[in-house]
Amino acid sequence: MALALLAACGRRTHRTPDDTLVMVIETSITSTDPRFALTVYDRKLSYLVAPGLVSVDSDSLEPRLELATKVDRISPRIWDVTLRHDARFSDGSPVTAADVVGMYSFLLAPDSTSLYSKGFRERFSRVEATAPLTVRFHLHEPLATFMTDIDFGIVAHSRGIPKSGETIGAGPYRLLELTSLHAVLVRNPHYYGPRPKVSRIEIKFVKDASARLLMIVGGSADLIQNAVRLDLVDELLERPRVKVEWGPSVFLTYLLLNNTDPLLKDVRVRQAIALAIDRPAIIAAKFAGHARLATGLLPPNHWAYEADVVHWNHDLPRARQLLDAAGFRDPDGPGPLPRFSITYKTSSDAFRVMVAKVVAAQLGEVGIAVEVRPFEFGTFFADVKKGTYQLASMQTAEITEPDFHYTYFHSSWIPSAKNPDGYNRWRYRNDLVDRLTLEGRHELDLAKRKQIYSQVQKIVATDVPVIPLWHEDNLLLSNIDVVGYRITPNARLIGLRDASKR
Repeated sequence: MALALLAACGRRTHRTPDDTLVMVIETSITSTDPRFALTVYDRKLSYLVAPGLVSVDSDSLEPRLELATKVDRISPRIWDVTLRHDARFSDGSPVTAADVVGMYSFLLAPDSTSLYSKGFRERFSRVEATAPLTVRFHLHEPLATFMTDIDFGIVAHSRGIPKSGETIGAGPYRLLELTSLHAVLVRNPHYYGPRPKVSRIEIKFVKDASARLLMIVGGSADLIQNAVRLDLVDELLERPRVKVEWGPSVFLTYLLLNNTDPLLKDVRVRQAIALAIDRPAIIAAKFAGHARLATGLLPPNHWAYEADVVHWNHDLPRARQLLDAAGFRDPDGPGPLPRFSITYKTSSDAFRVMVAKVVAAQLGEVGIAVEVRPFEFGTFFADVKKGTYQLASMQTAEITEPDFHYTYFHSSWIPSAKNPDGYNRWRYRNDLVDRLTLEGRHELDLAKRKQIYSQVQKIVATDVPVIPLWHEDNLLLSNIDVVGYRITPNARLIGLRDASKR
């Protein structure tokens, strides 16, 4: 593969049209309608077509106004949102309170077919228009998450409920074509924001990682964001036609520990595993330094981040002492026999398997024998949800709201028959964390809320229900003709609006 890249860098066999930006992603897109988005890329593309009342793509991850010009808290359970007067859908019709009410009423309906309905029904009791450009949200209970909750795309509803696939939004682009091979978007002439620099976007769906790189090198694509084999990036750094850029991200790569496992239920064993992993060495060797050490769910640039937590820096003697104290003494000292054996499940992605093997080797240095078991992602993820694993590694979705501490660590979110998709897949229980994370989602004072999450981060860091590894930087590969693309921490695609070709 490296030789193929070297050869391709020497000749540029194609050039994309001047009026079109061509992006390559690793999976297909099923819908640009936010109501029916199934995948991460469905959601990302939907924001280009149908932005929400606010958006969360700033460096500090604080919500900024989008279709809204003002958000007012009338009471702890009532919020008013005022819409901008110049927002128009791609068909030229104005964005009104009736459209927003129609959108949320669809999501709140008991027979709604949207995957997001349950979450909204738990939050909002009713949404009504109090003026042509004013929407009033009624909440079941005070929620500090309201501003991030309304980061959800709005599609036209004033002329009735649109069918699935009829996405008329107010974003910088409108959908022209969606097939199994690509999505084509064209400029929305009615967009209220900065006029998109190029008139047409084509997003091609290419599953093969090597093929995606060859498309950039050969000139048949302009951009790849993150969908890259990291072990091949170094081959591109010195190539004259390809740019490599990095930006911080809100995605956490972490090691899952099954807290109900007979070995891992002892906090000393979890702490010892954390101490045995040399994370800086892995970042240097496998990520070329393009990742930041993690201390918890939140990245350092987040407004609620707490730096003063226990740090499990690489310390083999201390890890061995903790294992001894937990009753897992080394049976033969420096000999080959392990203290115990454990399995480590991961996806079958070659790069992730390679990283897992490095972690396994490091755990071997303190006498923990690790068997790495790669699985196709669907099988792997099903096992994680069922709790049929000991160690596993995954990456989170975008962590923009500290309320993720509630869904990740509150005991009510442990997967069960009633809640099979619960996020607390490590089966962590802590009564104080349960209480604090509930307080955090209901506390409306930002300073008090930050104090609450500071406590939560300190407790979770000590208990080590999971091991935060690193926040991998967002990676952008582009041809040298592309300028103006901004990498957002959540890797959304709004950068396509401001990108152009020289």
